[in-house]
Amino acid sequence: MIVCTYDKTFEGLLSVVFEAYSRKKFPDKLLAEGEPLPLFYDEAISVSTDPEKSERVWNGLEKKLSRGGLAFLTQSWLSELPEVDLLLFRYIRKNLDAPVSLELNFGDPDVLEVSQIWKKVGQEKSRIIQFARFQKTADNTYLAVLEPLYNVLPLTLSYFKERFAGQCWLLYDNKRKYGYYYDMKRVSEVRFEQEPLWGVCGKLPEELLAEDEKQFQQLWKSYFKSLAIRERLNPKLHRQHLPARFWKYLTEKQGG
Repeated sequence: MIVCTYDKTFEGLLSVVFEAYSRKKFPDKLLAEGEPLPLFYDEAISVSTDPEKSERVWNGLEKKLSRGGLAFLTQSWLSELPEVDLLLFRYIRKNLDAPVSLELNFGDPDVLEVSQIWKKVGQEKSRIIQFARFQKTADNTYLAVLEPLYNVLPLTLSYFKERFAGQCWLLYDNKRKYGYYYDMKRVSEVRFEQEPLWGVCGKLPEELLAEDEKQFQQLWKSYFKSLAIRERLNPKLHRQHLPARFWKYLTEKQGG
């Protein structure tokens, strides 16, 4: 068994592909740097991320895959599922070795699995766009705290930038501890050295909210409550369309 260690970035994965073809040694297992090696293996190879090498691999993929096929790669990577990198390594290798693209050959188990993961990540992107709730802060920044199942925040930026182009906003992934801030000109990635003030439920202290925000939140809760017809409540269907894992971040699901 050949084991390869790298930094677990997408550019690092492309560098692994480059090294594999250069050495003509293709890994059977991919591990993070510093992760314990398996008990039995034949060779361990450490690969450092090289922007030039990763770009060469990407350029090669652009010649073989359509934009959809490339999206399969990048979007599936954001799933962060166990061993998704090894799956994508096989997907890349098969497409590079084949005379024509295999991206639509769903009879291949790897192509099928990548497409299924791509679909799941896309569905989570749609949920995040649908269920994001913004709080207006005292400095007129709109904050939405989220906890996506997959690392989909980068996929939502174009939507939020277009939809809310006239206001400053911060999207924050409470699970992965990073976010994106939009200043009405550009989007920048942000991380905090200390734990953010909104805690696990994403709710800011009242003193940090804009004066009219609490009123807006109460109006939204009242509106949501007025829409409900008690005789037609269907909790199972409700959970199907509004998964319970989102509830703690939804204004209409909070008390008050």
